[in-house]
Parts: sequence; structure tokens; C-alpha cells
Amino acid sequence: MMTLPLVLKGNIRPFYIIGGGEVASRKVHTLVQAGAEVRLIAPQAGVDIARLEQRGAIQVDVREATATEQFEPGSFVVLATDQPELNEALAVSARQQGCFVCRVDDNEDNDFIFPAVIDRSPVMVAISSRGASPALTRHLKQRLEAYLPQEIRQLGELVEELRSEVKKRLEAPLRAAFWRKFMRSNVPELILARQPERALQLSERLLAGKDHSSGEVYLVGAGPGDPDLLTFRALRLIQSADVVFYDRLVGPGIMALIAEDAERIYVGKAMSDHAVPQEEINQRLADEAKKGKRVLRLKGGDPFIFGRGGEEIELLAQYGVPFQVVPGITAASGCAAYAGIPLTHRDHAQSVRFVTGHLRNNTCNLPWSELIHPNQTLVIYMGLSGITEICSQLIAHGMDASTPIALVEKGTLPDQKVHTGTLATMPELIEGRTIQAPTLTIIGSVVSLHGKLAWRPELDS
Repeated sequence: MMTLPLVLKGNIRPFYIIGGGEVASRKVHTLVQAGAEVRLIAPQAGVDIARLEQRGAIQVDVREATATEQFEPGSFVVLATDQPELNEALAVSARQQGCFVCRVDDNEDNDFIFPAVIDRSPVMVAISSRGASPALTRHLKQRLEAYLPQEIRQLGELVEELRSEVKKRLEAPLRAAFWRKFMRSNVPELILARQPERALQLSERLLAGKDHSSGEVYLVGAGPGDPDLLTFRALRLIQSADVVFYDRLVGPGIMALIAEDAERIYVGKAMSDHAVPQEEINQRLADEAKKGKRVLRLKGGDPFIFGRGGEEIELLAQYGVPFQVVPGITAASGCAAYAGIPLTHRDHAQSVRFVTGHLRNNTCNLPWSELIHPNQTLVIYMGLSGITEICSQLIAHGMDASTPIALVEKGTLPDQKVHTGTLATMPELIEGRTIQAPTLTIIGSVVSLHGKLAWRPELDS
């Protein structure tokens, strides 16, 4: 069966709805929203239908339909009674009267089909399975709606308003090139980022032929590793970047989302091994943006939690380079959740503290006494190499040696492992094991919940 998706003005012809069930009611509301002239024939009318009739939105004829119904030629007839024989007879009759038919009880006997619609007017997205599975179309609608920001509506309105100005100011041969340039520019992203004033300014410069559109830097948190944990905005910016600076904690699953033609620059840092000095990274971000490029700085976790994101955008602010920051799920939250370890719990911990076990001078010289608190969860980033020293110092400064501790290795990734023990036993426990970075350390009573709350299958540790 071949179908052709078309966009039809709602008020072009009358729509007849035959039937009073739930499906008929849904069709009525869809058509009323589209501004259609709706005539309903049903044995009874519910409260919602009665309200629509009272305000003049539809015409209702409360009675049982018969096979001899008369329809205005060229109209659209929706057959939604619970009587297949009646629907079949009405379909034959309606077509003889020059009408188009939609039977809700027979997806093969249709001249037109109602798609599921995502409404971001003036932008509308229709989804259809050719009537084979309404449940599938509703499911796809729900999934796709989540990916289409509400601000698409404002983008559509801007383009709609700009069309007349483009026709007025540009000759026909130049218009297609303008729209290609417009869509590749930063205007759509500025609208989606809720910066309409900047979007309008850039639109005017493009329309005036001034192509010196400034670039922008997107400081984006890639989360702890699982691509499913990216925010929608992060995904959108990852896919639209011209050049990407990424670090070692950004996994292959996330890197695969980057556009094929985007330039990729590795600037990862490991302990005592800085591929590119931080000051040079900061400068290169600004330099690439000044060339008019969309620059993505992609960082594992959250850029503002031990990610040095603040240092990077300080220079951008100093140079007046536009930027935006997209938070990511930090390793503490992501890894703890995937390990079944709640960071706070009424029976175990009422506060949580994040510290880094790898300081500027490569030491692990933490304020140990400040870290010893009852009913607190302690999360240590980048502490794997110093785990023996960490356990020893915490015990020496008063933390109970039996305090539970977990090392979450490659948290949220398919090969995640969780190693559990106590402050006293962990150094010996890891002695014969190969544990790879990234590994997050969680210390506190909440770790004892791991055995009961772990929900995600993992490799044997």
C-alpha cells in the first residue's frame, strides 16, 4: 500500500465523524485544534463534546447513524462506529458521494490516515505507520518529542518572519544560498539556547551580506561515560560542532556522535602526562571561535566539578568570546547510581562531600581532619593511585577502620566493576587486582547498601 504524506489546511473541507467512542472523540479534538469544520453523528455526546458544541466549535447530531447518511461532496468522512458492517456500508456510500474515507477499524480501507503529530507550530512533524500500528506511532511521537525542544517553535516563527524580508532584499538566485548559510550559522542554536536578541542581530548581519559571524564555544559535560546519560542540549551541540577539543574521559560511544566532518583535537590529561598544557587549551578555544567556528569543549563528567571548566571560560570572557556551559552528570552521581550506592540516605548519610585525590603538585595531601564526619559520604575523584595512603590517613585521623569503601571502576560503562571492602581491608584487597582508571572512590555507611541495591549486571570483580 502506497501512501503520500501531505499537509492539509484544516478548514479546506468539512469533516464528518461517525461514532461516539474514544477514538472518535480523539479525532474530533485533533480536527478542532486544526481549525476544521467538524460534524459529528453519534448516539451520545460526552461532556467534552458538549462543551465544544456550546462554543460553536463543532456541530453534533445525537442519534444512531444509518447506511443512508448524506455527505457534502468532496468532504472527509471518518468512520468510527463499533459496527464493522455499518462502517463498510458507509465507506461505499461516502465514496459514491465523492468523499474521502478513513475507517478506524480497517487500516486497508482508507483514503487518508491521521498521523501522530508533534506540534511546534509553525513547525509540525507527522508520524505514520500507514495505519498499521497506532501504538507504534504514539510511541515514536513520545520519543521524538523529547528530542525536539519547545524553542523549535520560536525558530520556526523567526524563519517565517524572515522569509518576506529575504524576498524583498535578495534576488531569487541568491535566496537558496542565503538559507543554507543561515541554517549553518549559529542562529538556530542561539534560538534554542533562548538568546533571541543575539539571533536577530546575527540574522541581520547575514542578510546584509556580512559573513563575519563570530564563533562560539560550547563547554559541555559528557557525563561519566554512558552516552544515554547525555543531556539533549549536549547531544545537539556535539552533533553541530565544527571543531571538538576532547579529553581522555570521553568514551568512544560519545565520540561516535560527533559529525564526521568535524575536526577532532585530543587535549586529554592524565597524571604527569598533559598532552596539551591547560593554558594552551584555553588559548586555542578562543582562537578557533574567533575564526567563526562552533567550538565544542567536551569534558568527562561535569565541566565545573574538578573539570577546570572555570579556568577555560575565564579567558573566553576576557577576550569577549561568546560561550555557553552545558552541565553533565558528574562521576559521583553517575557512578554511585549505577553501582546502587545512594550518596545520601536517611539511615546512613545526611551530607556528601566531593574532594579530589590528585592535587596540583601530584600529592594526596588532603585536609584529613575535615573529612571525618559522622553521617557523611565522602567521594574522592582521581584517588586510585593514592588509595592506600587515603585509607591510612583517614584511619589515622579518626575514621573507623571498618568504614565501608567502594572503588567504582569504569562507572556507567559496559565493563563497570565495583570493588568493596573497608578502610582496613581495601589496600590488601586491591593489591592483587588490576584496577583501571577512571575509578571513583566512595567512602561511608551508604556503601553497605551496594549488595542490596545493585541493579546493573557487572563483570566479576
